[in-house]
Amino acid sequence: MDVKVFSDNQEKLARYAKALGHPVRVYVLELLGKQSCCYSGDLSEELPIAKSTLSQHLKELKDAGLIQGEIEAPRVKYCINKENWEEASTLFKELMKR
Repeated sequence: MDVKVFSDNQEKLARYAKALGHPVRVYVLELLGKQSCCYSGDLSEELPIAKSTLSQHLKELKDAGLIQGEIEAPRVKYCINKENWEEASTLFKELMKR
């Protein structure tokens, strides 16, 4: 019999925290938070890192649900996933109140 130790909220919070665990990803979220959306090519011009490295960071943020990407060939447009961003914000606030 499997006993669930962690709540769904604890697992979600850990996933969001992991995604925020690198300064490049924090920077990307701050940048996307200031505008409606951004193309991956524009992000690579903003950051002095390889495009492949940026792609990996974007994948981490997308896998965590904090951003969403939309293909507009040949580019990808990224935006904050507002629903998950609100959820992450709420979960972090609840954690910090303790």
